[in-house]
Amino acid sequence: MNHQFQLDAPGEALLLFAHAARLGRDDETVHQAARVAARAVAERWREPDAGVWELDDQHWTHSRLTCAAGLRAYAAVRPGPDTERWPGLADRLVADATRRCLHPSGHWQRSSSDDRVDAALLVPPLRGALPADDPRSLCTLRAITDELAEDGYLFRFRQGPGRLNDYEGAFLLCGFWMALTHHRLGHVTDAARWFERTRASVGPPGLFTEEFDVVQRQLRGNVPQAFVHALLMEAATTLARPTTPREETS
Repeated sequence: MNHQFQLDAPGEALLLFAHAARLGRDDETVHQAARVAARAVAERWREPDAGVWELDDQHWTHSRLTCAAGLRAYAAVRPGPDTERWPGLADRLVADATRRCLHPSGHWQRSSSDDRVDAALLVPPLRGALPADDPRSLCTLRAITDELAEDGYLFRFRQGPGRLNDYEGAFLLCGFWMALTHHRLGHVTDAARWFERTRASVGPPGLFTEEFDVVQRQLRGNVPQAFVHALLMEAATTLARPTTPREETS
């Protein structure tokens, strides 16, 4: 695992550095780290990577779109000669993903060679890779809802046939992504519904696990799972902000 390449990591780092800059917490060290991350993206975005779920190396759509979001975000808060070309690189990443990873039905597919949907593809519009109401984003939201939602919980993706698919639980991280997505679109009721349903899976000590067995109502996976708690806090603070309600999707 220590030799694994995850292209989304420098994209996530750029998003973090951009947030630091918006809060006035950046300095030359942070800016240098951002340049290193952007250089890694520029040099390696054409390579296959392990993706957000640390799987086999493919041209994962989420990885490339996350890098596009990070490049756009940091260039917007730190404009200058160092970053002036970053939005153009972001455009190339999105254009290449559109050419190679857009399903004929219009939604983002997991990779150039895997036409299934993946809940991680909710994230790039949240982070600014493209608008939340872009037709590709909306079509992906519909596909994820149709194929990965079950009883108010969300699976990260569907495994292939076999026991792993039968015993995979809903991924709690993904339910909070769904809440954030609906909030971004102004679907106030849907956002609250996804948030509260996912939040209800918390264990007796007030801790979240990685997964939740939708059928047996059992906690599964690693506990405590830090990224689920992080998304809980992000979703809670985000949903508390006012938004303009729009027509609900369900």
